[in-house]
Amino acid sequence: MRFSVWPINQQPIYEILEVAKHADSTGWDGIWMADHLMGTRERTEVPLVECLTALSAIAVNISRLRIGSLVVSNTFRHPALLAKCFASIETIAPSRVVLGLGTGWQENEHHALGIGLPDAPTRLEMLEEACQVIRDLLDRGRSSFSGKHYRLNEAVTLPKPSSRVPLLLGLKGDYSLRLVARFADAWNLWATPEILSRRDEILCKYCENDGRDNREISRTAQALVVFDEPESVDPRWAASGLPLITGGNAELQDHLGAFAEVGLDEFIVPDFSLGSGAQKLELLDRFFEDVARPFQRD
Repeated sequence: MRFSVWPINQQPIYEILEVAKHADSTGWDGIWMADHLMGTRERTEVPLVECLTALSAIAVNISRLRIGSLVVSNTFRHPALLAKCFASIETIAPSRVVLGLGTGWQENEHHALGIGLPDAPTRLEMLEEACQVIRDLLDRGRSSFSGKHYRLNEAVTLPKPSSRVPLLLGLKGDYSLRLVARFADAWNLWATPEILSRRDEILCKYCENDGRDNREISRTAQALVVFDEPESVDPRWAASGLPLITGGNAELQDHLGAFAEVGLDEFIVPDFSLGSGAQKLELLDRFFEDVARPFQRD
């Protein structure tokens, strides 16, 4: 299993870079950044570092880690622009960039910024077309596309990436998993082992219908990590409804073992619940060395 870190973008860029450089030097596999332009309805005034800006800064400051978006909102940027952005980031971090993409969902930021947020079926249509445009531009460097939502006329994206940029899709719904089966190199969701197992059964059926080997798709998931007592977690994360794993080293290893049993390829640790500063780095080290070590790939 691979292990990666997800620094919350509600912290200054120098703190994000501190986490990234620390992870790069201590053996982690990757760094992921979310894509939001405002906080949630309850925390609209919180400062946020924009996703692609953060990824570019991280790319300049690390030498080894994979870097990726978890996940870019398809509603924020035209897919041709998004392909160009990731092709450019890949020139900074050759062969280490992953384009993570989702439909977009957070209503308050779309409304406040005047960005359209169509209904869920329309967003899935848009995402399906976006995957085709992005794949074409990143693989071939050019695309002519005529769809319901996007049109390109001999569009060019140069320079092409030095190697294939993997496409990760952050999707969970039964119907949306067909897009994972069709387009994705990797799949992501917030999950418990039980949730991952149920969703994976559906994904495998879509892959079988499409004649695709489901093992070509890397399974990635994240859950909040809280060492020792669950009561120590920030109340806003405890009330978020996000998957949460808690306990000492042995209990956390049991959780990872359950993920491994259902075929998880990469566990992503959000730093949201690990405090700040030196404490955060110490807990990341503890997780990587004392909890994750038996599950790490050679």
